[in-house]
Amino acid sequence: MGLLRCIRLNLWSKSRQRIMECKSQNLQMVEDDVKRPENRVVKELSWEEVERLTGNLSKVIDHGGFSTVYLGTCPSSSTAVAAFKIQNSSEKLDQIFKEELNINLHIQHDSIVKLIGYCNGQARKALVFEYIPNGTLQEKLHGKVVDRGLNWKARMRIAFQLAQTIEYLHEKCGLSLVHHDLKPSNILLDDDFNFKLCDFGSAKHGSSSGGSLMYPSRKQVMLGSPGYIDPNYLKTGIASKMNDIYSFGVLVLELMTGMEASALDKSLAGSASNDIPILTELVDPVLCGNFELEEARAMVSVTVRCLHHEPSLRPSATEIIQIMKQRVPSVSLPGK
Repeated sequence: MGLLRCIRLNLWSKSRQRIMECKSQNLQMVEDDVKRPENRVVKELSWEEVERLTGNLSKVIDHGGFSTVYLGTCPSSSTAVAAFKIQNSSEKLDQIFKEELNINLHIQHDSIVKLIGYCNGQARKALVFEYIPNGTLQEKLHGKVVDRGLNWKARMRIAFQLAQTIEYLHEKCGLSLVHHDLKPSNILLDDDFNFKLCDFGSAKHGSSSGGSLMYPSRKQVMLGSPGYIDPNYLKTGIASKMNDIYSFGVLVLELMTGMEASALDKSLAGSASNDIPILTELVDPVLCGNFELEEARAMVSVTVRCLHHEPSLRPSATEIIQIMKQRVPSVSLPGK
């Protein structure tokens, strides 16, 4: 299963042209400015190869807002893969595809889904990624069948790996990236519940010094997912690293409570940080009380800071990592 890979097909639709009015302003091609990770093997495919590898797009495994995910075959082996498809190319949407491709070519981290190929044809586009076999965090937390393997330690480890990945994107990858769409359905899990982040279609990059990355325009379309979007971004239209920190806070609260973001009362985090009975009641009942109280207190305190209405008062990913190392021993222990 660890050898499984996926193909992500991007065929951009003219009907979605409005989305790029904002995106084309936010990301610039950076091939000349950032050195690609060494030893990266990313295969360029023709559209005919994509059709052959996916059996003529015969097996759909998922649908997205602008795409469809297919199962296929890895370009370098005979193992199973998946694909992401979008239709109808246009000049501006092709630029968006190139920006996402360029980001994926320049990032490399154990907790980010690896790009292994692409197709940049005139009419049709494809991104080829490794396939992660154990589904998404969305499915594990909110699926019809509760996955008992997602215990407290596994949840804390996912939160810690997410914080490490955000730190890499914000501070260490050379692009100063903001993912801007952190949510459970973009978190893939392997058989040991290790975390893999995917979907950089909404990502933005800016200066390594931080700060705001984008300013609003009349034609701007807000990016992100309801429940996870920073209210400050909705209010001002200004994107920054703190948008990801807000989304991280929502995800931590979701991991702790087992509740979907749309149903979360985020104000409860503040109450729970000072009231043990409220905190105990807040933790996901699926865990049957099998959680570490002091770790829960530490994480709910982190969440309160991440969700602060003033972005400048939120912690950085680096600070979150330091807090978790000091106060959440589960992040250094086996998940099972």
